[in-house]
Amino acid sequence: MIPRIQKRGQRTIGLLYYLYGPGKHEEHIDPHLVASWDHNAPDPGRDRSATLKQLQQLLDQPVENIDQAQRPKKHVWHLSVRNSAEDPILADEEWGEVARRMVAAAGIDDPDQGAGCRWVAVRHADDHIHVVATLAREDGYKPDLNHDAAHVQAQARALEVELGLRRLNKGDGTAAQRPTSAERHKAERQGRERTAREELRDTVRRAAAGTASEEEFFERLAAAGLLIRKRVAPSGDLLGYKVALPNDRNKDDEPVFYPGARLAPDVSLPRVRERWSGDAHDQDTPQDAPGRTALGTPATARRRTAAAAWDAVLFVEHGDDGLASAHIAASGEVLDALAKTSAAHTRGKLHKAAIAFERASRSQIRAERGHDRALRQAARDLVHSGPALGLGEDGATTAMAIDMMFFLVTAAVHWHAKKGHAQQAAAARQTAEHLRSAYQAAAAQPLGSLYQRGRRLGRSLLQQQTAVLREAVPELAEQVLTEPGWYALAATLTDAKNAGHHPTSLLTDATQHRELATAESVSDVLVWRLRRTADLPAATSPTATEAHTAQHPAHHTWQQTQDRSAARRGRS
Repeated sequence: MIPRIQKRGQRTIGLLYYLYGPGKHEEHIDPHLVASWDHNAPDPGRDRSATLKQLQQLLDQPVENIDQAQRPKKHVWHLSVRNSAEDPILADEEWGEVARRMVAAAGIDDPDQGAGCRWVAVRHADDHIHVVATLAREDGYKPDLNHDAAHVQAQARALEVELGLRRLNKGDGTAAQRPTSAERHKAERQGRERTAREELRDTVRRAAAGTASEEEFFERLAAAGLLIRKRVAPSGDLLGYKVALPNDRNKDDEPVFYPGARLAPDVSLPRVRERWSGDAHDQDTPQDAPGRTALGTPATARRRTAAAAWDAVLFVEHGDDGLASAHIAASGEVLDALAKTSAAHTRGKLHKAAIAFERASRSQIRAERGHDRALRQAARDLVHSGPALGLGEDGATTAMAIDMMFFLVTAAVHWHAKKGHAQQAAAARQTAEHLRSAYQAAAAQPLGSLYQRGRRLGRSLLQQQTAVLREAVPELAEQVLTEPGWYALAATLTDAKNAGHHPTSLLTDATQHRELATAESVSDVLVWRLRRTADLPAATSPTATEAHTAQHPAHHTWQQTQDRSAARRGRS
């Protein structure tokens, strides 16, 4: 159940004409009252002798009785309450009770005291009602509507339980402002899937990822094609900014600008500046500061990202709240940067992951900036290293980075759940599912090649690696040996030994104090952890051409084995 308090208005009659009319964006069917302040208001929808003018005059009467100078300038309060498509259709009596509970919670009416404002609830569709109230009580006093939005949201959560409706998660006031109905309808008219507000929010977040200064931030906004207005104090200091899409215009053909703070709390200018102040806060290793220009290939940037995510998991799981919050916020920057620079076959899935994590990146717990510097540097490296082709080493390191980010996001799920952040925990879970899908697309070819190499290892060598596995992680050994990814892990252990590492120690370190319970394939996770830790090449396919072809035998053999394994798990 979603209650939404609309902007206050000045003309009761105009709103009534709309509610009882045919509708502008959706068809209004059988408009009629389901409740009112006195249970006896005239209903122009069901009573032929009743008129909209009569109803308006009755609603406005307490306002008209107040001296002109004391009347509220905008006296029309408007609340819409909408159910989800999968909810059962409520009867008029049930919607009437919903309306009475909502106006009481908001402070519009107080049935116990017999005092309140006049109001009516109109239903013109199966799934929602509109409540219209005039903001003056019978005795002339104006109602106290402080926190009315929070109160109706709390009432909605209680009604969901009582009426058996889909239960939504309780918010904490840190969510980005939702698009208005007008913005949604405008996007529909223009054939856009998302509103201008949503497109701008995503664009600004991607532009802010890994930035080191105001100059760089605004350069990225301009490079993204946004129109920018800066708010400057008489002293010359920059106070804020607004952005607009070039093709989003109002009725006067002027661009529609949105302040950063109205897009999302964490992209207001003061909050973006906090990221940069945090960069300068910790000077222990200045060579790692985000002002450094990233060098190297996309594969190098993705290795750095995997390493930063690996370390960040411990901060989220074991650090204090400020540190955990900072690393979760910086994880959002990394996901934005990964989505921006990923290859075509993973870009869409990573973009969905970044959008979903936007809600998980904020909470009431203030981030302690500075210690999240490694993740912010990783985001910067990703952006400055350029887009990945998705082939060879950069394709394999993309899978490695996504795998590490999956476990970082999973740690964020647990942290938010422990703190009671229901919306953030749900958003992080959704992010993890998108990352799982992106990982499968990115990992198929490189793991398929490793799988084939492992299958070609001699029996003696496989037995040696099996012994290493059982010695290092006896509690996981039997599970890993039944997974199709075991052959890729055996090949990786062989590579590590050939590179001069001690495979048993590497494997032990890769599993200690690190979450593995959510992994669909433990062997896959260990492959990437070992190849990153031992600095082994992530890709082992002979050529990029072979990696790109849809007929690559290693890809198909590994993928088919994975699919059969997943099917067996589904039947068990």
